[in-house]
Amino acid sequence: MALVSEDGGISNRQLGIIGTGNFARALAKRCILSGYTVTIGSRRPSQRQLSAIDECLCDIELTTIADCIKENDLIILAIHAESYKDTLTSLAPMFSGKVVIDVSNREVPSRKQSNAEYLSTILPQAHIVKCFNVISAYIMDTEIAGGSRRVFVASDNLTAREQTSNLARDLGFVPVDLGVLASSRKIENFVLNLFPGWKVPLFLTFGIFNLWCLYIVYIYFVVKTAFRWDQLFVKVLNKPLCMTAITILALTFLPGNVAGLLQLYNGTKHKRFPKWIDNWLKVRKQFGIISFVLVFSHVIFSVLLLSPTYYRSWFQPVTITIPANLSSDLKLPMVSWMVWKGEAACLVGFIAFLILCFLALTSLPSIGESLNWREWRFVQSKLGYAALFLSVAHAMIMGIPGWIKAGPWKMFGSITFLSIQLPLVVLVLKLLLTVPCVSKRLRKIRRGWERNPTKTAPSSNRDISNEKYRALTSGCGCSNNKTQATNCCGAPNQSPDSKTLLPISNCDCSVV
Repeated sequence: MALVSEDGGISNRQLGIIGTGNFARALAKRCILSGYTVTIGSRRPSQRQLSAIDECLCDIELTTIADCIKENDLIILAIHAESYKDTLTSLAPMFSGKVVIDVSNREVPSRKQSNAEYLSTILPQAHIVKCFNVISAYIMDTEIAGGSRRVFVASDNLTAREQTSNLARDLGFVPVDLGVLASSRKIENFVLNLFPGWKVPLFLTFGIFNLWCLYIVYIYFVVKTAFRWDQLFVKVLNKPLCMTAITILALTFLPGNVAGLLQLYNGTKHKRFPKWIDNWLKVRKQFGIISFVLVFSHVIFSVLLLSPTYYRSWFQPVTITIPANLSSDLKLPMVSWMVWKGEAACLVGFIAFLILCFLALTSLPSIGESLNWREWRFVQSKLGYAALFLSVAHAMIMGIPGWIKAGPWKMFGSITFLSIQLPLVVLVLKLLLTVPCVSKRLRKIRRGWERNPTKTAPSSNRDISNEKYRALTSGCGCSNNKTQATNCCGAPNQSPDSKTLLPISNCDCSVV
């Protein structure tokens, strides 16, 4: 087996690749440019001419699969999983003790068995590693291609994981160790996900936007005719944009307050939140980004419309009078400079927009990684609530003069009044949680204090008769090491011979 040198690199920079497809050729080219000696194994080497496809591959040795396995201790398997059995079964003994990296992907997600786990049943004596499947052939072949440079590594053998991680670093990628080979299910499912965390926020935003649009059409075109139909595209559309933006911004901070109230009610942090709260907390970043995009669109639309014709109440009315000549004076009404409402609304809205821009920048990984936890929490929490407060103030400056003029009953139907109700609830809840006596109790709970520890303590008499457990044999030395425990301890259906039991989890939790 190729050994890991003291400086973290691979001392024997030689590897074999089984397969001659696009990904195999791109991977071979990258390995050569990184200083590796590469051998490619093919079922029909006499019919393949790699140099005719890419002149950079002219120095690569093209041989049979058997010779490729025999000459190398590190093998990258770049063929489809459907070909594993027919191609590798007869050659299985030759893989004994070798590191085999599986780069295949599935066409549909699976929770039962990954391609890498299937490969381990065909090559039981090899050290199977899952890696590089999240990188496309195009990214592998060129440095200017977009996309993440992060690769996930999973294997039951710690040395094989380290060797593969060092190979990934040599190729210019960032390895993320996900532990045992069972994590390969998550790795393979990762590339099949299509914005998994964005579906609910986007659908909810679409629904809220349509509700505000219907309400605006009702009050401005059904109840009274305030606009012409040809103003729908910018002037009218700008209203549901800003109303949806402030609603989504409030939904970004609301679950944190609800979680704090639940912890106060439960008197402990060890009781799990309801699933809907847990899922809501996980998509706060998506809600924040959507809110920023809507606010940005609102700012652009408002700049396009910023004139006395559209925002008459923002500007000072001026009347030019031409003295009478034959009959009477001719008066020409005009609007000149902004009044306090226009200037205050612009100032407060602009500051809120600047803060949201800063929040959006810190959500980028390259910038967020430069902040420590306290800095990141200050930006995302303190400045986030400041942006929400200023957004409410912006809406109130826009609406209060109209509320006074229309009266209390019509005020309740105003779009500015309705749009700030949820943000006001969020701000009031946050204010409640910052009251010294409340915040002190919440801080104690989040540091581990419990109002009634006996209610949250795990039961020692829990019935485990219907649960699958793996028994750790006494003295095997692996009870504190997950990887070693997988390698040396009994199978799930093995009868336990000690009191050290680990439940076999079927949950879908993963770093991916």
